[in-house]
Amino acid sequence: MRPTVGGLGALGLLVVALSGCAGADRAPAGTAPATATPSSARTATSGPAVAKGPPTTAPGRDGLTPVFQRGTPAAGKTVALTFDADMTADQGPRAAGGERFDNPSLIALLRRLEVPATVFMTGRWAEEYPTQAKSIGTDPLFEIANHSYSHYAFTADCYGLPVIGKERMADDVRRAFAAFRAAGARNVVPYFRFPGGCYDKASLRALAPEKVTAVQWDVVSGDAFATDPDAVADQVLAEVKPGSLVVMHCTRSAAPVTEEAVRRIVPELRERGYRFVRVSELMAH
Repeated sequence: MRPTVGGLGALGLLVVALSGCAGADRAPAGTAPATATPSSARTATSGPAVAKGPPTTAPGRDGLTPVFQRGTPAAGKTVALTFDADMTADQGPRAAGGERFDNPSLIALLRRLEVPATVFMTGRWAEEYPTQAKSIGTDPLFEIANHSYSHYAFTADCYGLPVIGKERMADDVRRAFAAFRAAGARNVVPYFRFPGGCYDKASLRALAPEKVTAVQWDVVSGDAFATDPDAVADQVLAEVKPGSLVVMHCTRSAAPVTEEAVRRIVPELRERGYRFVRVSELMAH
């Protein structure tokens, strides 16, 4: 999760209510170029649980996981909308009590608008909503990326999130990929978003054997706990540049106005000549 339009005060509420958070002095993320596939032409794909084809960035220096920041000018007027499907490992009781960590109507809207997107999903979310995880992960309009299994922080002092030990980081990532595979998702890319966007050299080194690319962002939508969709849309529309990557959320309880904001963001950016793409397509540039 990233800061809301209201700032860190609202973010504090987010940490308490969802354990979602934002990275402070972390590198922002990159974008994905792609042309939407008409809904009439989309079919379920087959293939390995983690796709072999998607591009990745070169390994970082000193054996560190590489970090993808945003698209380059070569990407042209492209923008990637990414959606974090957050659910922490200990939120099962809240889900059982009726709290909704999913947002199927948002996914349906993206399909109607034919907007390609990358969904950064936690393994715990995929376990809670396996039918939705499979639906997203077999629709070629989308790709699923790893947001950890637990949504615990990979550094200390990450907006109040529980912290996962360095020795468990790689296993947490593998466990999330296993959850996607168990749900039947196929369009899975080897990208990872740190919970809260918080990382350091130790966490980058711990994940290097997993051969993932860490993906951040450069545009904060402010949708977390926002109540005014126009404020969210205004923030995105003011900050998007060619090659931008926007971080948003696919979680009704924590981001209730995202769908309404997207209804305005998509047509206005298309009017400006932008094309929506997935992270893998942006990275190919």
